Amino acid sequence: MDNEFVKVPEKDKMLSPGKLFYNWFAANIGIMGFVYGAIIVSYHLSFWQSVTAALIGALTFAIPGWVAMIGQREGVTTFKMSRAAFGTHGNKIPNFMAWLNMVGWLAVNVITGTLLFSAMLKTIHVPQTGFTKFICLVVFAGLVFLSGIFKEDTLAKIQTWLSWIFGGLTLVMLIMFLMNANWGEAFAMKPGSWVTGWLPAVAFIAAGSSISWSMAAADWGAYVRPNTKPSATFWNTTLGAATPLFILMAGGVLLSTISPSLASASDPYQVMYGAIPGWFGFLYFLVAAGGIIPQCLVSFRSARINLSTIGIEVSEKTSLILHAVIIILISVYVLFISGDFLSNFELFLNFLGICLASWVAIFLVDSVIYRKNGYDVKLMEPNSSVHYNWPGIISWIIATIFGFLFTSNAAYRGPFAHGIFENNSSLAVFVSGIAAIVVMFIFSLFVKNSNKQED
Repeated sequence: MDNEFVKVPEKDKMLSPGKLFYNWFAANIGIMGFVYGAIIVSYHLSFWQSVTAALIGALTFAIPGWVAMIGQREGVTTFKMSRAAFGTHGNKIPNFMAWLNMVGWLAVNVITGTLLFSAMLKTIHVPQTGFTKFICLVVFAGLVFLSGIFKEDTLAKIQTWLSWIFGGLTLVMLIMFLMNANWGEAFAMKPGSWVTGWLPAVAFIAAGSSISWSMAAADWGAYVRPNTKPSATFWNTTLGAATPLFILMAGGVLLSTISPSLASASDPYQVMYGAIPGWFGFLYFLVAAGGIIPQCLVSFRSARINLSTIGIEVSEKTSLILHAVIIILISVYVLFISGDFLSNFELFLNFLGICLASWVAIFLVDSVIYRKNGYDVKLMEPNSSVHYNWPGIISWIIATIFGFLFTSNAAYRGPFAHGIFENNSSLAVFVSGIAAIVVMFIFSLFVKNSNKQED
């Protein structure tokens, strides 16, 4: 009975490799990919350095690929497996981080949708004022809440159609960028530092994409058909996500030669509007905004599930109201008080990236060292006797602190944020992950020595 409660039932494992690829592909056809590409250029890199940073950054989706492969092998979703590394009560730490992740990305999506609607209105010459932006926020947030009346299968169908339409329009937009890009300027871009420019750019991409997505990787991997080769799960996850992200970021690199201010703009979508014909912009921004709505609903429900696993049980209605209030408050702050979307977005990614990099590193190291022969189902049961797995918990705390000691951003500067870490907050994400790996291996030596003494 407990085994059935922990593991995904065999009858539910219907996800084919092709469907897995599509799910990851659709989830990463986001308009923010263009902005990511422009941000890469802002690290003062050459054209080829920017493209390789985009490629390597996208390929860090090998991390979720690995997590998905473990999920398929065990037939268990991410945060049930995470109980083995942290303990049932200790696992509330990554559960809480997952909740913050969901809420943060919900806010990003609502703000993005609002800015897209605002940019869309500009294409039909509606004056851009604080009032019109507020109306856009009310309309978009209202559409998100109203779409809650749809069932999951209806939302999935809507998302499928929007993904195909948005993907086709994005391809047209990429062709426009290729035609209008200032190629002379692109190839004339001076090369920057591989350590203080290229590496932080890769870390920024990883923090904003693969590391964040790692929390959901086993949730899909656990539903893959049992006869699927593990390598197929790995590659369809990795390439399904990396392919659209890399293409969009490469487009963003080209877009930066047309609109150099994109990476530093408080509203990147208004800048993007100036790089494409108005008639096309209306349709593109409309579909892009529409495609965000089903994602918001899925995130709303995932956020409620995460609250439940932490131990906070609320009804679906209460959860919707609670999260809606939080998201609206964050959106109002970013749009009307701070007025700088990208700076707040980068700050969010820095904080979240440090916390999540240490979590996923601990999860994978724990799997390699202690779960070679598979996970013990008893460790993943809600009533497991192992409430706290201290090596995992202490490793996470130490690694996360290390990350913040080396970070430097608009809100906080760590005492060790000097040299290559100065003004390179994204590098702290790598520091956090590496620290977690080192501390976990040190703990493993003590565990092995303790076992030898007992023998």
